[in-house]
Amino acid sequence: MMLKALSIIGYLGMVGGLLALLLTGNLFTASPLVIVVQVLAVSVFLWARVAFGLRSYHVVANPTAGGLVTHGPYRYIRHPIYTAMCLFTWAGIVGHWSWCAALCGVLVLASALLRIYCEEILVTVRYPEYAQYKTETWRMVPFVF
Repeated sequence: MMLKALSIIGYLGMVGGLLALLLTGNLFTASPLVIVVQVLAVSVFLWARVAFGLRSYHVVANPTAGGLVTHGPYRYIRHPIYTAMCLFTWAGIVGHWSWCAALCGVLVLASALLRIYCEEILVTVRYPEYAQYKTETWRMVPFVF
């Protein structure tokens, strides 16, 4: 139960950080490099959603029925949706560098990491084969984390 409560805190932190960046005008920019990175992030996000199939996204970390997804971007990283969200966020921050924007980015990243840790514990309980999958993939960034 504690993991699910923590996952809600993670969700709210991600949404809050993104909303703060949006409302302060620090999420989007006219920089071609930032736009390319953000389009790449959206592409990874959409690829992951398609690979995830018809399963719904839950505010509370709650592994869904239907088996472990290990194809598409999940073949390489375990959390491509959170990776895409963080990449999108940090690209916008780089385009509008300020300490305030960076703090929002830290909130988004820390909240995503909190959700990742909660989800990994819950998914391991639901799908014992997740332990093996973890040894074959990276959490967010291949060869780094």
